[in-house]
Amino acid sequence: MQSRHPASRTGRPRSAAADTAILAATRQALVDLGWSKLTLSDVAVRAGVAKTTLYRRWAGKNELVVDAVAELFDELTLPDRGSLAADIEGVVLQFAAILARPEARSGLMAVVAEATRDEALRERIRASIVDRQKRLVIAGRTRAQERGELPPETDAERSARAVDLIFDMVAGSVVHRTLVSNQPADEEWVHGLTRVLLSGLAASAR
Repeated sequence: MQSRHPASRTGRPRSAAADTAILAATRQALVDLGWSKLTLSDVAVRAGVAKTTLYRRWAGKNELVVDAVAELFDELTLPDRGSLAADIEGVVLQFAAILARPEARSGLMAVVAEATRDEALRERIRASIVDRQKRLVIAGRTRAQERGELPPETDAERSARAVDLIFDMVAGSVVHRTLVSNQPADEEWVHGLTRVLLSGLAASAR
């Protein structure tokens, strides 16, 4: 898994505790202040570190906020619940639970809004959040193939396209449901989403 931080610079070794405090402080500052009022100085005070500590790790606010949000989604795991449908539902419910947290809602909406006018920020979101969480789709498909629920995929390009499509369908649906429509992604809704997704996978495998 790729690092969420820039390449380390020479000097004092990095502190994992400081990184954790800084990212947590960034998320809370987004909830309290919003994107426009958030500053690295405020984050440093909240985290109990010197501002220079932040600048040694992140080039600016954009990079810091994306990494703070990305850390939340790194909590996602692929449960083994015995079937592809149950596994999907487990992941989607985890994702919805994360998006229900104020720091996740504030952070994700802030970086997406800012990214509409910042290409570099869009690329960082893609690398640090989107591409990193596609691991769950890859692992889920592999497990389903091992169980015999999905046929093996021999075309690497087609497989990569399928991973992209599945991720976009799941992530896009949950984000729209919870953050745009402001509706709960409860078990009934997640079950319906999973049914639609599995129907599509079955059709594409024919």
